[in-house]
Amino acid sequence: MSESSDARVAPGSAGSPGPRVSVVVATNRGGPFLAEALASVAAQTLPAAELVVVDDGSPEPEALRAIVAGVPAARLVHRPPSGVSAARNAGVATTTGDLVAFLDDDDRWHPDRLRRHVAVMTARPDAVVSYCGMRTIDAAGAELVAADQRPARDQAAVVRGPGVMLPNLVIRRAAFDAVGGFDPAYRQGEDLDLVLRAAALGPFAFVDDVLVDYRHHPTNTTRSHRDLATSIRTILRRHRDAALAAGSTDVVVAYDERLAANDRFAWWSAGRAVRGALADRRPGAAVAEAGWAVRFAPAAPLRVVASRARGLTR
Repeated sequence: MSESSDARVAPGSAGSPGPRVSVVVATNRGGPFLAEALASVAAQTLPAAELVVVDDGSPEPEALRAIVAGVPAARLVHRPPSGVSAARNAGVATTTGDLVAFLDDDDRWHPDRLRRHVAVMTARPDAVVSYCGMRTIDAAGAELVAADQRPARDQAAVVRGPGVMLPNLVIRRAAFDAVGGFDPAYRQGEDLDLVLRAAALGPFAFVDDVLVDYRHHPTNTTRSHRDLATSIRTILRRHRDAALAAGSTDVVVAYDERLAANDRFAWWSAGRAVRGALADRRPGAAVAEAGWAVRFAPAAPLRVVASRARGLTR
C-alpha cells in the first residue's frame, strides 16, 4: 500500500468531525462469499457508520439472516424482489452517513479502504465521488487481472472511462440524492448511469491504491453481452444528448469515443461467443452471434481497420 495506517484519529471516526460512511449491500442470495464480503467491512480501520444489507427477495431469507447476524454492526432490510437498483436505493434511504459506499455480495475490501476514501474526500471537499484501484480475483482470491484505474481530471475524462465502477467508488450522499440515485429503468449498466450523472455535478478524486477485490467466478450473476451492450449504448446516447444540449463539445467528443468503444466491446463479445459456439458444435448459434454483431455495429470493423491504417501511415 502507498500509505500505512497510523494511530491518529481518522476523519469520520468517533470523536472526529469528518464525514461518516454508510455501506449498502444489495443481494438476493446468501452465496459462498457474502460472509467474507461483510467481514471485510467489519475489519475496516475506520469503521463504517452503518452497514445495511438489503434482502431483495432472497429465496432463502433465513440463511441470509444467519450470515448477516454474524456481523454485529450489520442491519438487514427485507424487500420483495424489485431489482438491484431499487434495492440499493431503498438501502441508501435508511442510512444517515455523509458518504455512501456499495459492496457486492461476492467482493471484498482492503481494511484501509474507508479510511483512505474519507481522507481524500476530506481533503477534496469539491469532489462528489472518490474511486480507488480495483483488481479482479478468482473464487479462491487469486489475482486474475491487475488494477488499471487512473485519475480523471474532468468530466470528459470520466466519460472516456478511467475505471470508475460501483464496486470501487464512494459517493457523497448529497450527490447521490441530487442525481436521484439509481434509475430502476436500467436493469444493466445502472452503475454507469449513476457515474455519468455524478460526473456532471463535480470532479472525481482518485485514491491511488488497490483497495477493492472484484471477484469473478462461475456463480457470478451473468448477463447477456447483447443486453449489456444495448443498455450501455442507450445510457451513453442519453447522456450525450444532454451534453450536446448543454454545449459541452469536449464531453460530446468523449461520448462519441465511448460509444465507439462499446461497439468494439460488442464485436469482441460476439467473437468470443462465436468461438464458444463453434467449439460446442453449434453452428447455428455461431451464425446468430455474428449476425447480431453486424446488425448492432456494422461499421465497427471498418473503423478499427481505418484506425490501424492511420497508425501505420504516421
